[in-house]
Amino acid sequence: MKTKLFIFFVLLSLLSFPVLAQEKSKKELKAERELQKQKEIEGLINSKNFVFEAQKVMPQGGRMLNLDYNTYFLKFSENKTTCDLPFFGRGFNVPYGGGDGGIKFEGVPENIQIEKKKKSYNIKAVVKGKDDIYNLFFSVFLDGGASLSVNSNNRASISYDGEIEAPKPEEAKQ
Repeated sequence: MKTKLFIFFVLLSLLSFPVLAQEKSKKELKAERELQKQKEIEGLINSKNFVFEAQKVMPQGGRMLNLDYNTYFLKFSENKTTCDLPFFGRGFNVPYGGGDGGIKFEGVPENIQIEKKKKSYNIKAVVKGKDDIYNLFFSVFLDGGASLSVNSNNRASISYDGEIEAPKPEEAKQ
């Protein structure tokens, strides 16, 4: 009886061993994916060419609002920055009727500063639009998550949460 019990435990331990080895490989695969994502994000930031997709907005003195996905963006590059983000807040010097209702501009970013932190990057830039000057401040995390604060002369400051990603091939040419 003892021999049968001993053989049973040996077989049981041998059968459970591959399961433990498989779990470790899943962890390794996850670590490899995270490392790959970090390298991709670092490459986007170093190239100064990425798209910020806004998912949430936090107006000054207001509550957080969820946004429709893939509709609000800021395309950032050294040559041209294009922005189409919603605005909720106080306008100081806005044309009668509220203008176009959001933060929309195109311009060439100036004074681009990139600062690497332990687990994130801080990016600062100034963009002169047609009617205003916009100070952009990005906090980009190595997993692709990002926050953007926009300060302008004519409107109260506002913050957005979202993700950065590589521009689509047709966007990169523009």
